[in-house]
Amino acid sequence: MIKNQFFIQKNLLFLGQQMNKQRILSIDIFRGMTIAFMILVNTPGTWSHIFKPLDHAPWHGLTPTDLIFPFFLFIVGTSIVLAYYNKRQHIDHGLYRKIIVRSFKIILIGLLLAAFTFKFPFIKDMSHFRFPGVLQRIGLVFLITALLFVKVKNWKWYLLILILLLGGYWYSMTQIPIHGQKPQLTKTENLASIIDRKVFTKNHMWRHYEKEGYVQGDYDPEGLFSTLPAIGTTLLGIFLGLLLINRRISPHAKLILFIVIGIILWLLGWWWSQSFPLNKRLWTSSYVLYTGGLAYLVFALTYFLVDILGIKKWGNIFKYLGMNAIAIFTLSIFITKSFYLLHIPGTKTTIHGWLYHHLYTTWMGNTELSSVLYALSVVIFYIFVAWWMYQKKIFIKV
Repeated sequence: MIKNQFFIQKNLLFLGQQMNKQRILSIDIFRGMTIAFMILVNTPGTWSHIFKPLDHAPWHGLTPTDLIFPFFLFIVGTSIVLAYYNKRQHIDHGLYRKIIVRSFKIILIGLLLAAFTFKFPFIKDMSHFRFPGVLQRIGLVFLITALLFVKVKNWKWYLLILILLLGGYWYSMTQIPIHGQKPQLTKTENLASIIDRKVFTKNHMWRHYEKEGYVQGDYDPEGLFSTLPAIGTTLLGIFLGLLLINRRISPHAKLILFIVIGIILWLLGWWWSQSFPLNKRLWTSSYVLYTGGLAYLVFALTYFLVDILGIKKWGNIFKYLGMNAIAIFTLSIFITKSFYLLHIPGTKTTIHGWLYHHLYTTWMGNTELSSVLYALSVVIFYIFVAWWMYQKKIFIKV
C-alpha cells in the first residue's frame, strides 16, 4: 500500500513537471494581448487628442483602458504558479534569492527608465524624480506574491489574505476619518494619496497631461498604499493558475469554472462599486473584483478558442509579444521616451512630433483618428520586433 502511494505521488509529480515544461499557449496569447494594448494606450500621436476608449476614466468609473494593467497583474499571478509550483516542493535559499533578484531587476528597470535623459549626466534632476511607476508596481507585487506562493501551499490561505486585503483597504479608505471628516475619495482627500504625499512628497509623484501641458498631481496611480489591493489582483491570477495545472479537472470543466468564477467576481465587484466606486487610480477593492471577473471571462474565451477548439493561428501575433512581454514593454517605453526627448537636427521638433506630423496629420489633420492610427502603427512595429525575436529564439527573462 505504501509503495503504491509513493508510486502515485511520484507519477503525479512527474506529470506536473512535464506540464510546466510546456508553455500554455492561451497564457502567452492573453499576456501578449495585454502588452499590445498597454503599448497602444501609452503611445498616442498626441495626448491632446486621445480616442476616448483608449483613455483612462478621469477618476471614478471604468474604460477599456482601465482593464489593461489589472489584466497584466492577473496573468503575473498565473505565471507565478506555472513557474514555481514544482520548485516549491524543495525550497532552498536559492529560490528566494532568484525571486528577490528578479523583482529588484524589474523595479530597477522602471526607475532607470524614469530617470534617464540624453543630457549629461544622463539622469533627471532628482528633486522632481517620480519614484512609483508601472514596472515598479509589477516588481513589488511579484516579489510579495511569489514569496507568498512559495511559502504558503494551502490555497485557502490565499483566499483569506485576499479577503483581508480587500476588506482592510475598504475600511481604511472609507471609514478612517480624514481631517476629522468621513473620507470623500476625492483626488486629494483620500488615505492612499495622503500616504503617498507623506512618503514620496508631491514632487516625486505622478505628473499628468492637461490641455496646458504636464502638471504635478496630488496623487499617484501607482502609489504605495494602493499596491496592497493590487496584490489581490495577482492572487486572483494565482487561483486561475492552480486550476490550470490541476490534472484532475477536465478542460471543459475548467472552462465552466473560469466562466462561473468570472461572473461571480464581476457581480460582486459591481455590487461593491455602489458604495466603494470603481477607481483604477486608487485600485479600489470593487475594482479588483470587477476587473478580476472580466479577466477570468476574457481568459475563458481565449482558453476555449485555443486550448479546447484548437483555433490558434489568430493568436500568433500576440504569442510573440507574450513570450517576451517585459522586454518588449521596456523597449517600447525606452524608444517612446527617446522619441519625445530627441530633436530632429537643426529644428525644435522631436522625433515623435516629426513622425506624427509627416505620416499622419499632413493628410488627416490633428484628430483622434490620426492619433490612434499612430498608436496602432507603433503596436504593429513591436509585433514585428517580437516576431523577429521569436524567430531568432531570443527570449529575455528579466
